[in-house]
Amino acid sequence: MNTVTIGLFAGLLLGVAAAAGGFWGFVVAVLLGLVGAAVAGQASGEIDVTAVLRGRDRE
Repeated sequence: MNTVTIGLFAGLLLGVAAAAGGFWGFVVAVLLGLVGAAVAGQASGEIDVTAVLRGRDRE
């Protein structure tokens, strides 16, 4: 498993632990899973989050 997959699992587990179930619990778990995957991808160098947050330079 690569670090993005591990980060995704970690985020999903935190989401399940933080949410008590239902639709909103599912939404929270998915959002935290995506955040975990993004952080792990940034840490491993597979994803460049700063480029996404910076946006395009207009010339």
